[in-house]
Amino acid sequence: MTSTDAYAALMSHFREIAALGQAAMVLGWDQETTMPERGVTQRAEQLGVLEGISHQKLTDPRIGDWLAVIDRAALDPVQAKNVTEAEHRHHRATRIPARLAEETARLSAHAQGIWADARARSDFAAYAPTLSQMVALKREAGQALRDADESAYDALIQDYEPGMSERELSRIFGDLRPALADLRARIADSPVKAPPLKGPFAKEAQIALSRELATAFGYDWSAGRLDFAVHPFSSGNNGDVRITTRVTEEEPFGCLYSTIHEVGHAVYSQNLDPALMFQPAGEDAGMGVHESQSRSFENQIGRSRAFAEYLFPKMRDAFGDFGAADPEALYLQLNAVETGFIRTEADEVHYNLHVMMRFDLERALISGDLDVADLEAAWNDRFTADFGVTPPDARRGVLQDVHWAHGLFGYFPTYSLGNIYAGELVATLRQDIPDLDSQVAGGNMSHFVGWMKEKIHHPSRRYMPRDLIERAVGHAPSSAPLVAYLERKFTDLYDL
Repeated sequence: MTSTDAYAALMSHFREIAALGQAAMVLGWDQETTMPERGVTQRAEQLGVLEGISHQKLTDPRIGDWLAVIDRAALDPVQAKNVTEAEHRHHRATRIPARLAEETARLSAHAQGIWADARARSDFAAYAPTLSQMVALKREAGQALRDADESAYDALIQDYEPGMSERELSRIFGDLRPALADLRARIADSPVKAPPLKGPFAKEAQIALSRELATAFGYDWSAGRLDFAVHPFSSGNNGDVRITTRVTEEEPFGCLYSTIHEVGHAVYSQNLDPALMFQPAGEDAGMGVHESQSRSFENQIGRSRAFAEYLFPKMRDAFGDFGAADPEALYLQLNAVETGFIRTEADEVHYNLHVMMRFDLERALISGDLDVADLEAAWNDRFTADFGVTPPDARRGVLQDVHWAHGLFGYFPTYSLGNIYAGELVATLRQDIPDLDSQVAGGNMSHFVGWMKEKIHHPSRRYMPRDLIERAVGHAPSSAPLVAYLERKFTDLYDL
C-alpha cells in the first residue's frame, strides 16, 4: 500500500465515523424536541448501538497500519491536520473500553428525560442516582484517558477545548473573578435602574421576531430550522444545523436572546469549510471558539447600543408599549445587572461567576472530593457565597443545566473562554470595521458575520483553538479586552 492509498483509506474510514456522529446528533436533537415520551428506551438503545459502532471504527487496528504507511512529509497542511486529528482520536478511543462508551451513551439518553422530569418537579433526589452513575462513568473515562502528568479532569477537558488544562483554567478564572466581583459591587451601589417590562408578550410574536433576528444575523434557513427545547441548543453542521429556543409570555428577551445565542453557534457550523465536510479538519476548532461566536452575537453585538437602536422599532411593532420609551431605555433593559439564579438568563457581569462556580463543582465531582449526595448543598453554599442569595429550589439551582445529565464534564469552562475569546475578536473587529455600530444600527450584520466567517468559521479545525484566535487578533488571547469592554460598557450605563 502506498502513502497515497493509506491516506485515502484513512479518510474514507473517518468519513464513515463523521457520518455516524452526525446521525447520532440528529437522534439527539429529535429526543429533545419532538420524540414521544415513551421513545426514550428505544432511543437509548439506538444511541448506544451507534456509539458502539463508532467506537469500533475509532479503535480499528487498521488505523494504526494506515498511519504507519503515510509519508507525513509529503502532506499539505490540511492533510497533515487530518492525520494528526485521526491519530489523536484513535489513541483516545483505544483507551476507552467499548463497554464504557456504550454505557455512557445509553445512560445519557435515559438521563435527559430523568433530568427534565426532576427539574420540572424541582426534585434533585429523583435525579441524584442517575447523576451518580454518570459521574462514576466519567471518572472512569477520565482515569482511562489521562496521561501521567494530567488529572482525570484535564483529560475530559480535551473533548471540548483541546490543549487546555485544569491548572490554566484556574489561573485564567483567578485573574478574571476579582475584576467581575469589583464591577458587580460598584453597579449594586448605583441608583440607575432599568425600566420594567410591560407584558404579556405573545408567543407567536416572539417567535416571529426571533426568526427575523436569526435571518439578520446570517442564519441560512435552507440549512436549518427553529424548534423548542427545555434547554435551548444548536445541533449539526454544514447543510443541516438546527436551533432551538424557549418562550415565556412574561418576558421576551429569554426567547430572543436564546435564539441569537444559538444562531451564533449555528452560523459558525453552517460556514465551516464545505470542502472539508466529513474530514477531521473540517470540524469546529473547539467549544471555546464556538462559544466566542454565540457570545459575540448575543452580547457584544446583540446587547450593544447600536443593536438597541435597530431592535427598538421592531419591539414596538411586535409588542406595542413594552416598557421602554426609546432605544436608550431598551439598551438599559437589555443590560440590566441583577442577581439572578439562572445562568442562561444572567447578565454579562454575573454570567462568568455562574460558570466559574460550575467549573469548581464539576472538577470536585470528577476528582472524588465531592459526592453527588452532597452536590445540592455544595451548590447552594457556593451560590450564596458568590451571589449573596440562596436558590429557593433545585429547579433554579442545581437542576437548571442539562450538561451533567449528558456527561459533558469539562464543557462549562468553555463558556467563559468563549467570552474571553469574544472580547479579543470584537475588539479587533472594531478596528477593522470602524463604522460597525452604524451598520448594526441599520440592521446590517453582514460585515460582522463576514469577518467572523473569514477569520473563524471557514478555517474550521485547521488550527488549535488558541492558535486560531491568535491568528485572528495578532497576539495571544487574554481576558484584558473582555474586562475593558465590561468596564467601559457598564461604567457608562450605570454612571459609575
